[in-house]
Amino acid sequence: MRKKLSEDLILFFSNLYPKKFPPKGLPHRAFLGIGGNIGPVKRRFDKLLATLAHPPKISAPATAPILQNPPFGFTRQPDFFNSVIAVETSYSPKELLRFCLWLEKRHKRRRPFKNAPRTLDIDILSYDDIVMNTKELQIPHPHWHERESVIIPLCLIEGNR
Repeated sequence: MRKKLSEDLILFFSNLYPKKFPPKGLPHRAFLGIGGNIGPVKRRFDKLLATLAHPPKISAPATAPILQNPPFGFTRQPDFFNSVIAVETSYSPKELLRFCLWLEKRHKRRRPFKNAPRTLDIDILSYDDIVMNTKELQIPHPHWHERESVIIPLCLIEGNR
């Protein structure tokens, strides 16, 4: 099912987005922003969720609907599909970052230039109530509150209440 929010924004609902899953009781909670605009992005999101269901150090108790939205920065590229996944984890913030970068690489993410088209992008939006500002990781994500691609799914995620 799809719901048009505006001229540029469309929400997609599937059997996995949005969805609430049983929590596994891991000690930390984080929100991941996911996105992509190359290839079968929605199918890739399903595969990502299946991957998050298996590692013992992470699980995904909730997902948001998928939002189709125009690109920003470099605008001469296809629209993006974005969503938010709530995760519980026993990874530290830096371990979670390494895991997310590994997932991007596994899904053939390339970084030819800033705001380039991508197969999969994973951002750590928040991690518990931690504020972190290092060269490699900023938590909360520095621009999450400026992006409809994050705000809309984050407001609609099950379990975010």
